[in-house]
Amino acid sequence: MTSRNARMLERTARRRLRRDGAAFVADLGVGLAPRHRSMPAGSDASAAFDDLFDHLVRLLAVTRGPGHVGELLRLLAAGRPDDPEHDRYVASVLASCQRPADLAPVYEEGGAASEELRACLLHELVLRGVPVAETPGIASWATSPHWRDHPLAALPLVPAEPERDPDLPAYSVDGSSCGFPYPDPEDRYPAPRLDAAPAAAAVANWAEHPEEPEGRVEARTFAFPEPLEPGALPGALVALGLDCLTDLGELPEPGRKTAFGVVPVEAVEVWRFLFAASSTGGAYDSACYAAYGRLHAWRSLAALAGAPPDAPASEVEARVRECTWYRFAADTPWFHRVVWDLGVLALSPDRRRLAVLAATTTD
Repeated sequence: MTSRNARMLERTARRRLRRDGAAFVADLGVGLAPRHRSMPAGSDASAAFDDLFDHLVRLLAVTRGPGHVGELLRLLAAGRPDDPEHDRYVASVLASCQRPADLAPVYEEGGAASEELRACLLHELVLRGVPVAETPGIASWATSPHWRDHPLAALPLVPAEPERDPDLPAYSVDGSSCGFPYPDPEDRYPAPRLDAAPAAAAVANWAEHPEEPEGRVEARTFAFPEPLEPGALPGALVALGLDCLTDLGELPEPGRKTAFGVVPVEAVEVWRFLFAASSTGGAYDSACYAAYGRLHAWRSLAALAGAPPDAPASEVEARVRECTWYRFAADTPWFHRVVWDLGVLALSPDRRRLAVLAATTTD
C-alpha cells in the first residue's frame, strides 16, 4: 500500500459512510488488516496502512449514526486488538463526539471492547459531566466491583470540586483542538516583599517521553520550624536552592516589576494545569488523554497536599481544600518560557510544609 492508495481509500470511506453506512467503513479496515500483518514493520506500506486505519477509526468515532460505535469496536478488534495507548485516544474521541446513550455497545457483557477502553471512556465521560452511575448501558459496568483493580477505579464517578470545567479536546475527522491553561510565559509580576516523586505524576510524560528531549521536572518538599507568613513565601522559595530558580539574581525592590513572582490561586486552577500537562502532553506526542490525565493530576495533587499514597479520593479532596495554593514563575535558564512552563506550590494548613512542583519543555 502507498500513501496515495491510503488517501484514495480515505476519500472512498467518507463517501461510502454517507451512502452505505458504518458497516462499509469497518469492512474496509477489517479486510485490509490481514495484509497489514504481513507487511514489514516500519515499512512505508505499513505506515500508510496505519494512517488509513487511524482515519477509519476516527471517521466512525466522530460521526454519529446508527451502529457506528458497534462497527468501530469490530474494526478495533481486527486492527488494534491489544493497544492500550490507542484505546485511550479512542476513548477521548468517543466521549467528545458521541451521545452517552449511543456508547452502550462499549459496555456490553462479552463485547469486543477492551477493559482499558471501557475504563478510559468512563472517566472521559465523568469529566464531561455525564452521570455514569445512572446512565443506562453504562451504569452496570461502572458500578461493578469486577474492575476494582484497574488504576482508574480509584477515581470517583463524579467530578470533585477542583475538576470544574477542565480543558478537554474537541475532535473532527481532520483534526482536534484544545485550550492551553498555562500562564503566559511573558507575564511580569509585582516584585515580592522581601520524596515528592508522586507530585510529578502529571508532568512525568514531559521528562520521560523519548521525543521530549528538553523536558525537565523538579518536585520537592520542605519542612520549616516555624509557620511561613504569606509575605515571606517568595524569599523563602528563593532560599531553598531549587534548580529551577538557579541564576535568578537579586530580588528587586518592592513596587518594581520582575519576571519572578508567587501568586495565590485556587486549587481548581492548579488541577487544570496538572490535568492539561498530563492529558494533552508537552510539545510532542506525549498525551495521556483525559482518563489518565485525571488520574495523574489527582496523584500529583495528593502528593503536593501531603495525602498518603493510598488515601481515598474523599480524603485527598479534603487535604487539597485545607492547603493554600500558589503558582510561581521565574525568568531563569531552567525554564524554557515558551508555552509549557509550570510552577505550583502547596502550603500545608500549619504553614510549615511546602511542596514545590516545577516543569518545563519546548519544541
